[in-house]
Amino acid sequence: MDKILRVIKHEFVGLVKQKGYIIISLLFPLLSFAAIGGYQIFQNITTGEEEDEIPKIGYVDQIGGFVDTSQIVEIELVQYDSPEDATLALTAEDIDEFFVIPPDYITTGQIDRFTLKRELEMSGTVRYEISNFLLYNLLKDQLEDDLLERANDPAWFNSIRLEKTGEVSTEQGGVVSVFLVPYIFMMLFWIAVLSAAFTLIEGLGDEKENRVMEILLSSVSAKQLMLGKIIGLGAAGFLQIVFWFVTAFIVAGMASSTIGGMFASLEIPGRLIGFGLCYFVLGYLLFAVVFSCIGAIVPTYRDGQQLSFFFIMPAAIPLILISFMVENTDHALTTFLTLFPVTAPMSSIIRLAVGEIPVWQIVLNMVLLIASIIALFLTGTKIFRTYLLMYGKRPAFRDILRSLRQA
Repeated sequence: MDKILRVIKHEFVGLVKQKGYIIISLLFPLLSFAAIGGYQIFQNITTGEEEDEIPKIGYVDQIGGFVDTSQIVEIELVQYDSPEDATLALTAEDIDEFFVIPPDYITTGQIDRFTLKRELEMSGTVRYEISNFLLYNLLKDQLEDDLLERANDPAWFNSIRLEKTGEVSTEQGGVVSVFLVPYIFMMLFWIAVLSAAFTLIEGLGDEKENRVMEILLSSVSAKQLMLGKIIGLGAAGFLQIVFWFVTAFIVAGMASSTIGGMFASLEIPGRLIGFGLCYFVLGYLLFAVVFSCIGAIVPTYRDGQQLSFFFIMPAAIPLILISFMVENTDHALTTFLTLFPVTAPMSSIIRLAVGEIPVWQIVLNMVLLIASIIALFLTGTKIFRTYLLMYGKRPAFRDILRSLRQA
């Protein structure tokens, strides 16, 4: 046990002192702070520009009656007697653009708009304000004030999600809680797990290439070395995940009024954090056992990267299918991905972020994960012990199977 603890300490301290580990750990909070700061600066600049430069729009009323501008807030409307007068004002840059309400507007709905700018489409704010101006003046003598206000702003939508039982779901939220939370959790999980697992392959490759492995195996057994490396690097990855979680809450609290309002209405369920850490541990152990076997088999780190690709791609399926899984949490494919050990950690995080997972699925996928980890570890120690001192040549798959039968 003492030897395993020494290996754990060596691997943990060695990883957390690496520049790459420190940079990756700090990258998420630094980018988050930079994004918030940049957004606030942009918002302040935009707000200042909007306050200083309200678009000045001219118009020519060839019907008569379009005079009430009391509903206009975001633009300034200036009436002209003729298109010629408006054109002179436009070319003199007294106005930004102008539009003409032709005599047949009521039947055709066509408005002629004139501008000096090259543009792909009309400004959304200008379009909205002019439409309100036209609608208000068309209906103000036909409707009472409350009906006129409702006609001007027909509806705002409050989306409420129901369970299949017909009751209101306890999990409410828009695009932020439905897509952003599981995506961020998955990305943090993916980065932390893979960085620790690839460090395991890299360390084994370097020790084999530098002939350090013979010295290590003279002091500890292959099983002790494998277990110590997995736990030590896993602890470093776990520390990274916890640091990111703490940083995420700090970042949300420091967000600007707009971003802060978005995050303030966002509640990250406690079970998501608890299960997220649990699935990180199980997911890492699964990856680490496989990657330690890869590290023992391949002669160089580059070969290890190529071989690990075949294991990483299936694990990335939940990232690719996140939209499908969010919208179809009870689909057979979603259930399969939740139970399949390689995709279970990230699939479970997606489903926990957007709703409940049946208890039997959580229990079953954890049992399958633990059973897979144990089975792979028992098999992996044989591969680890057999090929750890092999140099220069990667064994064929049939050779690995033969070694397992003989072990």
